[in-house]
Amino acid sequence: MRRNLEVQGYCLTEQEGARLRVGLRFSTGLSLPLFVTGLALGSAPIIFGLAAVGAVAGLTPRHPFDLLWNHGVRHLTGGPELPPNPRRRRHAFKVGTLGLLTVGVLLTAGIDGVALALGIGLLAAGSLVTVLNFCIPSTVLLWLERRHGSTPVTT
Repeated sequence: MRRNLEVQGYCLTEQEGARLRVGLRFSTGLSLPLFVTGLALGSAPIIFGLAAVGAVAGLTPRHPFDLLWNHGVRHLTGGPELPPNPRRRRHAFKVGTLGLLTVGVLLTAGIDGVALALGIGLLAAGSLVTVLNFCIPSTVLLWLERRHGSTPVTT
């Protein structure tokens, strides 16, 4: 788990990672049932709404659902405040946003089968992040950074 968080760009001690275990999964954990609902209903508006949330997450240091955690849920659970999202994690949210937009456009165009197939792929990727903290886009970005000799940036 710690390595998976490092791949996303987090620099956490073992204790910090353990304390943040639930909080770092909150944004994707909340997004998944909303996405499943939108996909099951074939609802482009729900999918586009999630794409808007993902765009904010990709362009700012905080996922909107992180704010829900930091200002509400953590006080109920006794969890710590979440740190800002590192660059690789923000880029992963951008990739997810593109996927969501594509699913929304496909649903709007009535191409439901392709939307469902792509949606299942997005659901699998989101589940990996939520359950294992394994982020496919962050892994690819780190691989590209190493391949091109650039120093991985974690902020």
